[in-house]
Amino acid sequence: MNYVFLLTSWLLALVLGMAIVPKILLISYKKRLFDIPDERKVHTIPVPRLGGLSFFPVILITMCLMLGIRYYWGYPIENLSPNVVLYEFLFFAVGCMTLYLTGVTDDLIGVGYRYKFLVQIAAALLLVWSGEWFNSLGGLFGIYDLPVYIGVPVTLFVVVYITNAINLIDGIDGLASGLCCIALVVLGGMCTFQEEYVFAMLAFTTFGVIVPFWFYNVFGNAKRGHKLFMGDAGSLTLGYIVSLLIIHLSRIDMNEGEAGQVNLVLAFSTLIVPLFDVVRVVMHRVREGKNPFMPDKNHFHHKLLRTGMHPRMVMVTILFVALSFIGVNWALAGLLNITLLLILDIVLWTLMQLGINRAIKRHKKTLGR
Repeated sequence: MNYVFLLTSWLLALVLGMAIVPKILLISYKKRLFDIPDERKVHTIPVPRLGGLSFFPVILITMCLMLGIRYYWGYPIENLSPNVVLYEFLFFAVGCMTLYLTGVTDDLIGVGYRYKFLVQIAAALLLVWSGEWFNSLGGLFGIYDLPVYIGVPVTLFVVVYITNAINLIDGIDGLASGLCCIALVVLGGMCTFQEEYVFAMLAFTTFGVIVPFWFYNVFGNAKRGHKLFMGDAGSLTLGYIVSLLIIHLSRIDMNEGEAGQVNLVLAFSTLIVPLFDVVRVVMHRVREGKNPFMPDKNHFHHKLLRTGMHPRMVMVTILFVALSFIGVNWALAGLLNITLLLILDIVLWTLMQLGINRAIKRHKKTLGR
């Protein structure tokens, strides 16, 4: 019955998303709520940026309805009291709504990055308040158990880091939403395997509402008014949800041993591409003497575009890279020390970036002939 509820949650979110996205498009074009092209952006035609408007309402409706039905029909979550489900979910809902509304405001009138950081920290504190914080690093750099005064700041940093990483990589059609789909399916599968069905429901519900948006975003024709972007309302919502799932799966009990390390590795491997890309971009901006918080065109997808690749091919390539990192980490998680595995990931990422730099130079030479 647990699998039936998970499938039903995914289908309900999918159907609601399919019903709402066209309405968002209609309103966006009537009110002319567009993302205007500029020198930093890839698109050349004004496109609505309110696609993420559907995410949080659909997720909230689906989760509340399905959890309510479970308990009403006598199928409670095993080994989990309704009170635990209620207070954790309420803290999450308030934090997610706060970020969602901040994102909507930013999409409509703009919000400064300092204010967004403060809101992200406040939302992260709500996760901590609900009991979701890092209590261990699973042996990373030889560190295992974390006291509260270290675990809480680490948790705040991770939530802000992940949320901004997803926001910043949202630069070409289907990329951020595609990476989140991959992460949500993997994280949802991990939660299901470990019988964490409330969190699995959250993962698959979120995946369900993204799918209709992804098709409009990737295959929609902007000239015909069928295309839209997710905007900050979408990216901040997705970043917060994925953060919660990763933190929950990474919480390691004292007796889990190697299984806990595998959880930590697999959970974070789902977002290696955006997480590593943010570090690389910030280091590049600092090295160039630029404000690390100011946008530029030096992200992973921008570099691949400079090799001459078509935007859709860039999206497919990055999704393949993300799947490859997940596969490598899954295969080696039980064989290598977690610190060595992180070093291996960094080496592979660096080699890939060097290869892309060479491809960019070759493409420039070709254009110069």
